[in-house]
Order: sequence, then C-alpha cells, then structure tokens
Amino acid sequence: MSAPDPLDPLGLAVELGPAVAEAELPRCAIVILNLDGREHLAPCFETLLALDYPRERFDVILIDNASRDGSVEHVRREHGWVRLIENEVNVGFSAGCNQGARAARGGTCGGEVDVVVFLNNDMRVEPAWLRELVAPIARGECAATTAKMLSWDGKLVNSAGGGMNFHGIGIQRGYLERPGAGYEWPRKTLFACGGAMAMDARVFDRLGGFDQEFFAYYEDVDLGWRAWLGGHEVWYVPGAVCYHHHSSTSRRLPKEMIRLLQVRNPMLSCFKNYDDASLRRVLPAMLALALRRMYLISGLEDDAPFRIEQAAARSRGRVRRAWDKARSGLAADVALRRVSAADLIGVNDLLGAWEHWVARRVEVQRGRKRSDADIFRLFLRPHWCVEDEPGYGELQRGLSSFLGLDELFEGLTEPGPGPRK
Repeated sequence: MSAPDPLDPLGLAVELGPAVAEAELPRCAIVILNLDGREHLAPCFETLLALDYPRERFDVILIDNASRDGSVEHVRREHGWVRLIENEVNVGFSAGCNQGARAARGGTCGGEVDVVVFLNNDMRVEPAWLRELVAPIARGECAATTAKMLSWDGKLVNSAGGGMNFHGIGIQRGYLERPGAGYEWPRKTLFACGGAMAMDARVFDRLGGFDQEFFAYYEDVDLGWRAWLGGHEVWYVPGAVCYHHHSSTSRRLPKEMIRLLQVRNPMLSCFKNYDDASLRRVLPAMLALALRRMYLISGLEDDAPFRIEQAAARSRGRVRRAWDKARSGLAADVALRRVSAADLIGVNDLLGAWEHWVARRVEVQRGRKRSDADIFRLFLRPHWCVEDEPGYGELQRGLSSFLGLDELFEGLTEPGPGPRK
C-alpha cells in the first residue's frame, strides 16, 4: 500500500492497492503510432520485449501513418512479432489510436482485450512499466492511468499527471523539473498523457475513444475530461516509469500546422465539456485571449496607417488621397505571419461550424454524471497565464474579475513551481 501525500491541498492523493497476481493481470494491447520514426522503434520495441509481464497477455500494434523513411520495411524485417497496420495517408494521432484500439479486438493475447495502452514511438520503458500502469485498472480503482514520463536521460520530468488553465491550455505537471519526492505520490489527474497511458477497453469504447476531429494534440486532455464527466477516474501512477524523446515527430512539421491544432483543440475541448453556466463565463474570455495572442504574433509593428485620427492630424490632403486609394481597391496588403493566420483559422474552426460543435457538445453533456465543481480542482492551475506580455496579463486578470472566473475557481490552484506548456 502506498502512503498518502502529505502535501495534498487539493485532495488528489490516492492509495494504490496490493500487487496484482500474475494470473489476474489483464490482457493488454499496446498501440503505438509512427510517422517517419524509424530511428526510435528499436529502443522502444526492445524494452517492450523486456517487460516484466506475461508475454502471452499483451500485443504490440504499430499504426504507421504513411511513413517514408523505411519504417514499415524495418518493422517487417527486424520486428516481425509486432502487428503492423499501414495507412496510405497520415490519419492523425486520434484516428490512428482509435484504429489500433479497434484492431486490438482481434488480437492474439488470449481473448478479448481488457486494457488498451497507448505509447509514443519515441519511448523506452522500465520492465515494471506495464504491470504498474494497468494494476489500478485491474483492481477497479480507476478507469485510466498515466505513467511517470522522464526525459531520455532520466534527469528531468516530462509529465507526472496533467491539468489545464481555464481556457483549455494543457499542463504537464512537473515538466522540466528535477525528479523528486513530490512526483512519487499516486494521485488523481485530469487526463492521462497520450504518450504513455492505459484505459479500460470497455470505457474507451463507451466514451468513443479519442475525438478524431482533433487530429492531434489535446485529444488526451479532452478524453480525460470526458472520462471524469462520465463518472470515471484517471490516476497518475509513479511506478510506471518511461523515458521520452520529447516532440521528436512534431519538430518535423511546419510550425503553423502545429500552432493551428494547439489553438483550436483546447477551445473545442472547453466548448464540449464545460456545463452551460461555466461555458457562458469562460467562452468570452477564451475568445478574447485568443485574439490577443493572435495580435501579439501577427507581426504588425506599426498600426498608424490604420488610424484615421493620426492621419487627419498630418494632412487633410493626404487623408483624401488615402481614402481615394482605398476606395479604388489599390491599397497595399499587410503582411501577416503564418502562425497568426493559423490562430485565426483555428478559432474559425469553432465559430464557423457553430451548429456542428453545438451538436457535439450535446453528445458529451448527455452523458454527464459529475458537476463541473467536482472536476475543477483537477485543473491544478486554472489561472495560469500563458503569455508574459503585460497587456495580456492585464486582460486575463480583468476578464477573470469581470466574468466571475475568480469566483468559479477560487482556492483551486496547486502551490509550487509554475507549469510549462
């Protein structure tokens, strides 16, 4: 039995039960997504073969999202024991994981899969990782778990559970901190990081799996939030240790593509999962802060040409010429940075498909079994300000006061070092 966390002001500490007997260990499917990650596969697979877990009770399924680096040929030649599923196009993380979970139903590990496990391709795991990760699910203590993720050399924490701020920006607890006693306690967590997590297969099916419209990023935050809404629990299990090459896949993609997903998906998650009263408070602040962030990265350094009051003070004749030029359609375009345009597109993915997302929201709210108030403490840092720019901080504080967000999340901030994106 594990001791309770002595520093637990939000009441998130849990106690893990006794070790699960080998005969009672659940049948698992470990689903791994791959996109041009050939160099990572051997270390990952080698540590999975060294797991302290009955080999006949787990399958490894690799979903390859149209790699061009020889990953498929490498797996066929060197790792024939891995079940390989090839996609002709990159279907994304969410759809790929769901594809793997469906494939697990026809697995070879002795019958119907009990637990579906998701692992990044750029991971290596400790021998006890799988046993520790699935034990709380096998004991019926929770529906999902997340591992302790360390940097590749083990010197820094990548994730020790997760939370988010009030407008959906995710928090990896402990990110880039030194490992220490504070990360050795099992506890409840808002979500299980998709890079190293497990979920009861039946619960995963009932929840509909990861939201495929997210494509990638924040699909794990959304799934965890929906799990809590549905009456389930998600736990952080520090004994399930793995090591991560952080963001090795995303570094290959254009920044604006990643930016669009990281702006849009937190909004979609908030829109789906908050109850009506909370959303009416959060939505105006969420949109206003997104607009401010968009402006800050827009590259607009001089707004004087847009201000008629400044032009009028210079010369009436110049104003007239500017007016005539604008009316004739000959006014010069203004350069806008691609990442700022990505923000605009991401916001419009919500606002421009309003009825669709209202319908998606209804689906989620129909299964609600917990109130927002019961979940808010899992956010950890609801008022975390993601920008250092003074005007942005001023805006967030003002909106929080004006819209009553201070009251909504009063007393629900975990003490300690600030979070990292």
